[in-house]
Amino acid sequence: MALSNSTRDKLKTVSTATLCSALFKRGLRNQFIQNVYPLNTNLPNMVGEAFTLRYIPAREDLNPMTVFQNPNHPQRVAIEQCPAGAVMVFDSRKDARAASAGSILITRLMVRGVAGAVTDGGFRDSPEIAALPFPTYHQRPSAPTNLTLHQALDINVPIGCGDVAVFPGDVIVGDKEGVFVIPAHLADEVADDAVEMTAFEDFVTEEVLKGRATIGLYPPTEQKSKDDFAVWRQAKGR
Repeated sequence: MALSNSTRDKLKTVSTATLCSALFKRGLRNQFIQNVYPLNTNLPNMVGEAFTLRYIPAREDLNPMTVFQNPNHPQRVAIEQCPAGAVMVFDSRKDARAASAGSILITRLMVRGVAGAVTDGGFRDSPEIAALPFPTYHQRPSAPTNLTLHQALDINVPIGCGDVAVFPGDVIVGDKEGVFVIPAHLADEVADDAVEMTAFEDFVTEEVLKGRATIGLYPPTEQKSKDDFAVWRQAKGR
């Protein structure tokens, strides 16, 4: 099922922390990609369906610099095939010693209308990438080309990224903390749940700032908390 514009818009308003709680309630506890960080924390949420590229360890005789002259090189083909609105997800085996991509390829994704890019390895030219109005997430900067350690192999297949299984079409959400993976069939209901949770937590935050204790409020085990939230929602239009 394709990601709807309504669900995309909802996911742009919620945090990965809230999404973690929403998925944990459904029995999924390992959906936050580990050790992956935003290059630019001033951008809005990244939301899109996963389009993947899998790297394997490079073998020297198969990965000289000349392989990039091949128009069918999987890395270059993946960059050109990633659909507008999708998120490019690289499986770099959690190895940031060689780059998953650099600023030219990331800029190409941006120009093509892709929603963002994530690797559990590193990006080279990271200062230039960080300056782009384009959400990107990596483990740490990496100057060497991918060919020194990584061989691009499979396009848009199930991968592992930061210890999380990512299937093509899964919904990827990135915020200022990191990146979260929502199984495609759960995206709509999780987005609705996360919006509700966000509204309640905004209410709770306002109450706590006023000096209110959290016991009975968070979670709302007292009826007064539920009543106060209903009044707050009506006043806020949420």
